[in-house]
Amino acid sequence: MIKVFLVEDEIVIRSAIKSSIDWEKEGYEFVGEASDGELAYPMIVSEKPDILITDIRMPFMDGLELSRLVREVLPDIKILILSGYNEFDYAKKAIHLGVAEYLLKPVSSAKLLETLGNIRAEVEREWEEQALKEQYQKDNQENVENEKVKLFTSLAAGNISMGDAVEWAKELGMDLSARVYNVMLFKVSVKIDDYETSKQAMQAYAEVEEAQNMVRGVYCFRKGVEGWAFLIMAESRADLQESIQRLGEYLTETMEKYPGVEYFGGIGSPVSRIRELGDSYEEAGRVFATRFVNDSRQILTSNDIKLLHEKETLNVQNLDVMERNRTLMEKFLKKGTLEEVESFVAAYFEEIPKENLQSSLMRQYITMDIYIVASSFCGKLGIPSSERTQEAKDLEVTLQRVTTADGVKEYVEDLLKNTIERRDTVSGSRYLDVIRTAKAYIEANYMSDDVSLNTAAAAVNMSPSYFSSVFGREVGRTFVEYLTDVRMDKAKELLMCSALKTSEIGYEVGYKDPHYFSYIFKKTQDCSPKEYRYRGKRERE
Repeated sequence: MIKVFLVEDEIVIRSAIKSSIDWEKEGYEFVGEASDGELAYPMIVSEKPDILITDIRMPFMDGLELSRLVREVLPDIKILILSGYNEFDYAKKAIHLGVAEYLLKPVSSAKLLETLGNIRAEVEREWEEQALKEQYQKDNQENVENEKVKLFTSLAAGNISMGDAVEWAKELGMDLSARVYNVMLFKVSVKIDDYETSKQAMQAYAEVEEAQNMVRGVYCFRKGVEGWAFLIMAESRADLQESIQRLGEYLTETMEKYPGVEYFGGIGSPVSRIRELGDSYEEAGRVFATRFVNDSRQILTSNDIKLLHEKETLNVQNLDVMERNRTLMEKFLKKGTLEEVESFVAAYFEEIPKENLQSSLMRQYITMDIYIVASSFCGKLGIPSSERTQEAKDLEVTLQRVTTADGVKEYVEDLLKNTIERRDTVSGSRYLDVIRTAKAYIEANYMSDDVSLNTAAAAVNMSPSYFSSVFGREVGRTFVEYLTDVRMDKAKELLMCSALKTSEIGYEVGYKDPHYFSYIFKKTQDCSPKEYRYRGKRERE
């Protein structure tokens, strides 16, 4: 509702204006009145009205001075000057101050309402423009983040040239020029899934992404449920090491503020060329996979892993190795990914004394033990035992063939990949309701410019980053892409089945700016809305 404030020193006129209009019925909220500018100013600053109606000549502080002061703190406020003095100098001063309208007293309620209506239209137009700008910024930011992830994926895969990478990064506001590079993988998770720890995690997520603004030469890339990837760049290895240290300190200090949140980081080795980033990424991934073996709440390098292993082997006789390993295996099956299997298996077997793997009996025991863990996990997922009968038969053959440690590792890798694929299939089905609810939300709200990734995530009770990852994985398109497709489908229906103007259709499907609607339509449909309507008419004739 449009908020209105009135300043008039003549009490009769002020009362007449206030009482002659049914403000609420006309769509206004009358938020206050005063007899002069001095009394009015602090009230206006507090109430922040959209429209100020003020007399021009008043004691203590006149309307022009009041307008000047108010515009300094509320630059968007619309000012309507009332005056019984038809003097051009006042009008000129009012115009100079950006006054919206200038009316001579006495003014009728009908004339005042008409003038207020004109001002109101201007206020609402500005509101729409601001909302459109904010929505565009939201959509653009989401697209930028998606493009950054695609860029990093290409860098990690090593399938992009230096020139293309630099050019792509430049379009995204990034500078990839450096002499040395490194990759850190980082993940945050909650120990207990409750409201307080989830709240902590949300706060931690925001601070993690701020790292790129806190440490020079660092870019952050979201990896959905897998956490983040940090690209660290510098002009020398010494500078790179300093940046890595600062990044690690920032993340560690940040996480210490949230005791209910777990975290783990894996750092790769430095490389000198962009096309070698894949090597650093792979090593970071191998270290990152050891989070299932090592304690959480730490950031490690491959050298750290070696030192930890050497330290643990000294006390291996004092541990119930197999029991501990079962726990590690279960943990990985719950949270690990297909891409991490090989790294995890390597780290897992590092924990098993070599003499155990030299014994045929122990190899079979280890193989059987891991199979039981995987089978039990599948049972917890709800996979019927009848579907696991063939695996048991395969195990019998495997136990006869496991003649080397490498043979055991190969079997375990295959078993884990199969189990994780089943887990993800079942897990995917668990998200059916989430995706169904999200799609229903989009169908019900696509015409609103308020609909966004954040509002959709809130509708399904997920964090925006997690929801974005789940939605993209399950639907095969990003949230913005899916929303745009829905809007375009609705727009095409209206273009074919209604006589609405293209600007009106754009408004109906969630685009308040007709130019922006035309731009998006042409970008996605390879023709303008008018061209699409014309082609449709030609086809029907």
